[in-house]
Amino acid sequence: MAGITTHVLDNLVGLPGAGMRIDVSIFEGGSWKLLRTLVTNADGRTDQPVLSPAEAKVGQYELAFYIGDYYASQGGGKVPPEAMFVDRVAPLRFSLFDVKQHYHVPMLCTPWSCATYRGS
Repeated sequence: MAGITTHVLDNLVGLPGAGMRIDVSIFEGGSWKLLRTLVTNADGRTDQPVLSPAEAKVGQYELAFYIGDYYASQGGGKVPPEAMFVDRVAPLRFSLFDVKQHYHVPMLCTPWSCATYRGS
C-alpha cells in the first residue's frame, strides 16, 4: 500500500481522537496549496486516505491538526479553555521521496503536548 494515511490518538483519555479536523496541503509552484480537509472517524482515522496512491507524488506536504477545536468539541468540561496549551499543530511538514512507499503520519495528543512520527 502506498499513499499517505494518518490517525489521531487522544492520550488524555487513551482513546482514538474522533472528530478532529485535519487540513492537507502540498507545496506547489512556490506556495502551499490546500488539497482537502478531512475529519477523523470513531477509530481516529480518516475514512479515506490523506492521499491515495494515485494522488501521491514526490514533494513536500503539510498536515494541520486542529487539537484545540477537537478538545473544545468534547464537552463535559474535560478541558477548560484556559488549560489548553496546544491549539493547532501546523504546519507538520514532511516530504515524499518514493511514491511506492506508504507514509503513515500518526498524531498523539493531549491538551498540553503532541507527538508524531513516521509510522507503518
